[in-house]
Amino acid sequence: MKELEKTKNISIAAVITILVVLIAVLSYKKPKHMYANNTKSTLETITNNNYFVGLEDLKDENLALIDVRNQYEFEKGHLENATNIYTPEILNESNSNLLNNLKAENKTIVLYGANTNDVTIPFLLLTQLGFTNLKMATIENSYYQNQLISKNDTVEKSEADIKGFIDESVKKASIVPKVIPKKVVIPKKVITVEKKKKKPAEGGC
Repeated sequence: MKELEKTKNISIAAVITILVVLIAVLSYKKPKHMYANNTKSTLETITNNNYFVGLEDLKDENLALIDVRNQYEFEKGHLENATNIYTPEILNESNSNLLNNLKAENKTIVLYGANTNDVTIPFLLLTQLGFTNLKMATIENSYYQNQLISKNDTVEKSEADIKGFIDESVKKASIVPKVIPKKVVIPKKVITVEKKKKKPAEGGC
């Protein structure tokens, strides 16, 4: 009787385990956003190309201006024909659809904010997600008497060769260090020799 109850308990536990696994498999959803580029390839890409555009370059009809500031700042004043996508909300469903549509239409997406630093994070994020039609507007936006004032922002260019540094780092990382085998030192076997005790001298004749 006890063995029968034990068998029933094992069967119930097995059925529950299978149901839990099935529910987990059926409820699994593929992530909407998958990285197309890793950090290394993203850094290589942005150091090989010039992604900056100034205020004078924003009149091209093929450009789609994206303001990454919050809604309040956007409503106070924004560039003509700009669309507001606040940086923390850049990956929600409606914004993702908008960006993907712009990509499909071969539009060049130009990100701008209060200054160039504002667009660094969304630019890197979208680049890692596989967007190649991206530019950063090097402009600074401020207000004077509730009027938006936009001017070119000064971007410091590094004197260091960033690409060369990355290439050298990758090269060093790919080199497999040579393993020099250690010499095996075999300890010498020490043999202890017992000293013979001198026999006492025997008496003379």
